[in-house]
Amino acid sequence: MNKKPVLDLTATYTDLYELTMGQAYFMAGRKDEPAVFDYFFRKNPFNGGYTIFAGLPDLLAVLENFRFNKDDLDFLKAYSFHEDYLAYLKGFRFRGTIYSPREGDVVFPTRPVLRVEGNLIETQLIETVLLNMLNFQSLIATKASRMRLAAGDGLLIDFGLRRAQGFGGYHASRAAVIGGFAGTSNLRTARDYDLRAFGTMAHSYVQSCESEIEAFRSFAAARPDDCVLLVDTYNTLKSGMPNAITVAKEMERRGHRLKAVRLDSGDLAYLAKKSRVMLDQAGLQDVKIAASNQLNEYVIRSLVAQGAPIDIFAVGTNLVTGQPDASLDGVYKLAWTNGHSVIKLSETVSKITLPEKKQVWRAINGQGLFLGADAIGFDDEKKIDIMHHPFEPHQSLVLHPYEIEPSLHLVMAKGKIVHDPPPLSQTAQYCRDRLALLPAEYKRFENPHVYKVGISSKLKTLRNSLIEQHRI
Repeated sequence: MNKKPVLDLTATYTDLYELTMGQAYFMAGRKDEPAVFDYFFRKNPFNGGYTIFAGLPDLLAVLENFRFNKDDLDFLKAYSFHEDYLAYLKGFRFRGTIYSPREGDVVFPTRPVLRVEGNLIETQLIETVLLNMLNFQSLIATKASRMRLAAGDGLLIDFGLRRAQGFGGYHASRAAVIGGFAGTSNLRTARDYDLRAFGTMAHSYVQSCESEIEAFRSFAAARPDDCVLLVDTYNTLKSGMPNAITVAKEMERRGHRLKAVRLDSGDLAYLAKKSRVMLDQAGLQDVKIAASNQLNEYVIRSLVAQGAPIDIFAVGTNLVTGQPDASLDGVYKLAWTNGHSVIKLSETVSKITLPEKKQVWRAINGQGLFLGADAIGFDDEKKIDIMHHPFEPHQSLVLHPYEIEPSLHLVMAKGKIVHDPPPLSQTAQYCRDRLALLPAEYKRFENPHVYKVGISSKLKTLRNSLIEQHRI
């Protein structure tokens, strides 16, 4: 993918308070003050045991070109920004440095997912676009991965654009492929990210013709090498399937093959089984069965458990809207500025932040799988022998017997992407590989095991000292 952002977002793609804080920093002479922010989230979506990190290349491409154009600056004049600050924004570019896991990795609550370094204004101004892009794509990639776990050998296709929240469907289709979908009905995303596009037919096409069989014949004539027939417009077993079989035989005589039939209503398990028998008895063993209609990971799991012979699952609403959660609660918090570690306190203990410039290490067990422990420490710590629960003072885990791997790697330096992103197919494979290293108990849909995230002894000491320093 070209590094130029597909969606041309200028720097007014943000919240007003980012710019008002920016002016306050500027007027106080703090524009060059160095700062470090962390991006993290506090809860896995869908009551699950993990989250898939997605959206990084799109974010970096936007940041590399993030600036205020003339229309932006003219618009901002109406909000009483100081003329000196507007002059500064005219030349604004993000020149910061970002450390991150590779896109497609498995990440967990409370640990830094991104570390952003730069001056105080630039690191503040990118907060909104960063949260907007990473929270959404990570949510959808996670949802898609759950469906991938449920579907067994079945093919998963994104059919959700028409049900998405506006242009969110564009990035949802991309994130779905990271999570394990084979492609999308969304042509624009398929074009821009070199994805495989899929399509069938709508009930309106069948209704527009004099009869169902004439609809099937004319559609097969138009799409002889990519024909999927929708068989539930009138009656799936008494009309749709017999007509589809008739047309499939006619196609065979012309040297073509019917690719699949699609079920879009009714008892999908029952209808799939009956349809499979009818197809097999007609010698059409190679014709696939696709199913759609309000599918989610639980419905897909049930269909597979019932032995429904469904080859293709076409998923729409529940995928692209991230139901039932609809958002990932990612946040962006200041951890260090101008030589000082900083902390945010809260009466809710779990919302107390972690100070300082940090790295995250993942522990690997003796079988090469994830141990189930990520340790957060200072970025210059070389070895972490023990990690402590971030909120329960008497809980800890000894790490010295295990191999640990660093999680945060340089992805942007001085506002420039340090390497081209891999093809989306490689990111999807990396996601599959990383999920395969996560033990099964963390991937359960019901009551998944809790992945441990802890802090080093040095970080614990610093955090406790800052808590005492700011205690009132």
